[in-house]
Amino acid sequence: MPISRVFVTRFFQLVTNRRFAEAERVLERIKLKVQETEWNKGYFQALNGILLALKSNDDQYAFLSNMNFENEGELKKYRRDFLKEAKSKIHADYDRGFFSAWADYLRVSIKLRENPTALSAKIVDH
Repeated sequence: MPISRVFVTRFFQLVTNRRFAEAERVLERIKLKVQETEWNKGYFQALNGILLALKSNDDQYAFLSNMNFENEGELKKYRRDFLKEAKSKIHADYDRGFFSAWADYLRVSIKLRENPTALSAKIVDH
């Protein structure tokens, strides 16, 4: 079973709003529902890394703590970079899944930045 876009979007909303306990529950649901493929393992590991990086919020070397979420141009540039890596045949499936998760996170971050209520109307708590 592919990774549910609804659950992933909800996860991104929750971590962005620093609702970590709920995000961990959604992450656990995602883990239980996906097949164990290399791509899914990479994707899931990136989700876990995003959660941990946002939760700790003190690592000056972490990518997220150095990113300006108010700069839409910067977010779009990083998203393009992650998409490029996700599509590259040079990378293994695990890496492509990992980069895909980051590209998805930035897609949701851009949408939330543009309209904070846009995604919440589409997503229902499960």
